[in-house]
Amino acid sequence: MKTVILCGGKGTRLREETEVRPKPMVPIGGRPILWHIMKIYAAHGHRDFILCLGYKGEVIKDFFRNFRWMVNDVTVTLGDEGSAEFHGTFEEADWRITLVDTGLETLTGGRIERIRPFLEGNEDFFLTYGDGVGDIDINASLEFHRTHGKTLTITAVHPPGRFGELGFADEDRVELFTEKPQVETGFINGGFCVANRRLFNHLHDADDVMLERRPMNDIAAAGELMAFRHYGFWQPMDNFHEFTLLNRLWDQGDAPWKTW
Repeated sequence: MKTVILCGGKGTRLREETEVRPKPMVPIGGRPILWHIMKIYAAHGHRDFILCLGYKGEVIKDFFRNFRWMVNDVTVTLGDEGSAEFHGTFEEADWRITLVDTGLETLTGGRIERIRPFLEGNEDFFLTYGDGVGDIDINASLEFHRTHGKTLTITAVHPPGRFGELGFADEDRVELFTEKPQVETGFINGGFCVANRRLFNHLHDADDVMLERRPMNDIAAAGELMAFRHYGFWQPMDNFHEFTLLNRLWDQGDAPWKTW
């Protein structure tokens, strides 16, 4: 099953790092947060990724193009018939990664629309953002999604603060999505979604569509937006304070999202 990761934003609130690289490439413990997110999915058996590139997407392409050089010891033979002999193996060897340029200014709904040709048939797919980690039970969210059969399941998390709040109609069905109020309690959209192909019916084939506004509200109004509640660790990296926090947790060996 494919995992779609939104990697195209400019990350302006983390400008200390994103002047030279896209936010998904900002490091935690020497590896990009994007790698950490992919490791979470891979630990649950999902190793087929589609990355929606935009701002400085070439940095992400370079990272994966040179990945083997970075993680292996290598013997290089110079000269006209030069060659490279790599020593050892690495856990990511079976990852399949499709890197798609979805535009510099394209909004989240438009980015998802642009990767539609890379999805097969009527399969469900995972969908998340390239700037947040958590000890999410990915397969439990998939099982929940398949049980209810609705268009979109989002992972509902307790916020560190300042994110989009969910209004519940009943136990799990979302009837209202409010973007980024200043809240201290309740649940918010933590990404780590599971989507049915019917999601594309709400994206309208336009680059200026933001998933978190009209499409998600339309899905909620139709009774097709469900929430998988996660009570464990979840943390975005949206500013320098959160960048420092995640690196401190990793350096201390206390990174709850490290499930691999």
